[in-house]
Amino acid sequence: MATDFRRKERLPELTDRILESYQLLGIIHHLGHCPLPSTEAVIEIAVDLKEIIFPGYRRRQSLHLGNVGYHVGNLIDGLHDKLTEQIARSLRHDYFLTHGTSAADRCIEDFEEQAQDITLNFLETIPHVRQLLASDVQLAFAGDPAAKSFDEIIFCYPGLEAITTYRLAHQLFQLHVPLIPRMLTEWAHSLTGIDIHPGARIGPGFFIDHGTGVVIGETCDIAQNVKLYQGVTLGALSFAKDTQGNLIRGAKRHPTIEENVVIYANATVLGGETVIGANSIVGASVSLTKSIAPNTVVTIDRPSLRFREAS
Repeated sequence: MATDFRRKERLPELTDRILESYQLLGIIHHLGHCPLPSTEAVIEIAVDLKEIIFPGYRRRQSLHLGNVGYHVGNLIDGLHDKLTEQIARSLRHDYFLTHGTSAADRCIEDFEEQAQDITLNFLETIPHVRQLLASDVQLAFAGDPAAKSFDEIIFCYPGLEAITTYRLAHQLFQLHVPLIPRMLTEWAHSLTGIDIHPGARIGPGFFIDHGTGVVIGETCDIAQNVKLYQGVTLGALSFAKDTQGNLIRGAKRHPTIEENVVIYANATVLGGETVIGANSIVGASVSLTKSIAPNTVVTIDRPSLRFREAS
């Protein structure tokens, strides 16, 4: 490679300007503080959890009832330590944001015991999460004629990948773990194109077919046996503000979807007061900002088509 090393004399001055920007733009650096949760460690935790959720499908495929106990026990032991460390980091960071203590005080503060309690409570939810995911797999198979087996769904369906990560992240969200639930679901988002906020409440038997472009907001309530297609948005209609003009956080701003609802591709349902009644069907490309009664089918008129001979 032909390089003019004299041009590299500009680099020290560039470095100085970058360092100056660290002084001016403090909201986008994390310097001089205790470590944040590690993205790589959180992803490794997710992969280990999926190895437990779906044994025999991923890294170890030679498992049977005689050796699976040792394999799962080893994973659980490692997850205890990994999760405790990463949750402690997230709790320290949240404490700093809430109390504004110095970095030194924050590091001295002992969050390990609290993190261990949360970790154990989270690991206790794994059998429940497996029950939910079994219902998701069953609905996917029942609702998709292209699926040849449960194995195909577990191996290949991005919807199940996103739902699995969401269900794990939701348990951490309910245990008030900062940062890590969102890190998990955004990782799944990057893999699948499906964006599910960990705060959404989703019942058993949930299926996302194809999936790309699906968005499910934080305060969504979704009952059992609901099916979504690609491009569906369950979003907010508007954002309430206080008297100072600041966003009011935590208010119900995303829709409620009752049981046995199907929402087809590219439909949009917006608003915290919007309820899609049980056993309803929302057609492709429909946009709803008001509730519909149970057993309702909503479609848009087919646009007129014009045909001409190609030149």
